[in-house]
Amino acid sequence: MIAFTEEMRHLIDSALANNTPCLVATASRAGQPSIGPKGSVMAFDRDHLAYWERARRGLLADVTQNPQVCIYYGDRAARVFWRFYGVATVHKTGEVREAIMARTVTAEMDRDPERLGYGVLVRVEKIMNLAGQVVQER
Repeated sequence: MIAFTEEMRHLIDSALANNTPCLVATASRAGQPSIGPKGSVMAFDRDHLAYWERARRGLLADVTQNPQVCIYYGDRAARVFWRFYGVATVHKTGEVREAIMARTVTAEMDRDPERLGYGVLVRVEKIMNLAGQVVQER
């Protein structure tokens, strides 16, 4: 079972403010990889990460076709590096979208003044460190 530690929650939730935004890696249905920064990644609950998808371009198309994602958090100063592997679900409307939007950092929401983005919820299946060791697994 996955259960984020307090350290994980704190570092992920303050990543953008600490200039260490998470990177979200996706792949299309055909397997073409893509990666992009997401300053809105948050520890949503004990075993889900979430982010506000305001760009609605390549990564969103990939997640819609292939929900397998990897979210990378790296902080050289703190010497902390994690890879979170999971399954993403896009919420274009509804309570989950609203909950993600309500918890998204102001700096990201300011870039989506019309609130056209979507909430993406990622059920984390495995957490690994940079050395390739499994930290937690479902």
